[in-house]
Amino acid sequence: MLNIVLVEPEIPQNCGNIARTCAATGCRLHLIRPLGFDISEKAVRRAGLDYWHMVEVFDYENLADFFARNDVKEMWCLSTKAPRCHAEAEYHDGCYLFFGKETKGLPEDFLEAHRECCVRIPMKSDARSLNLSNAVAITVYEALRQLEFPQLQDFGKMKT
Repeated sequence: MLNIVLVEPEIPQNCGNIARTCAATGCRLHLIRPLGFDISEKAVRRAGLDYWHMVEVFDYENLADFFARNDVKEMWCLSTKAPRCHAEAEYHDGCYLFFGKETKGLPEDFLEAHRECCVRIPMKSDARSLNLSNAVAITVYEALRQLEFPQLQDFGKMKT
């Protein structure tokens, strides 16, 4: 199982799309505050997120709270400034994939502290970045491909 960590996400539609990806793939979703939206049961119901019950969601006050409550053995930080491609990383069961807020990405000091864990998704040099929910989906499916799509309709057993 993979862990998706959204650090201070701002746009509710992105979080909804990411939650749907988590529901379809069995990933856990970790949300680091502050959030740019409400995730109360009433707000989720009003937004029509009928798959929200299929997602294991964890809520944290900040990154310090997250690390105090989780034993992170493997992590990958997605950043447009990272030195290597996301497909070069070796993903293992239980790893944590960190994504920053839509307007600024992950905090610079956090990226610097975890430089060896930073990866990027290739794109044209004049493009600023991909949409957050797209970046999460691309990375999740690369990690799942490497893990041979565990528990996803036996796709891991198919020969290409």
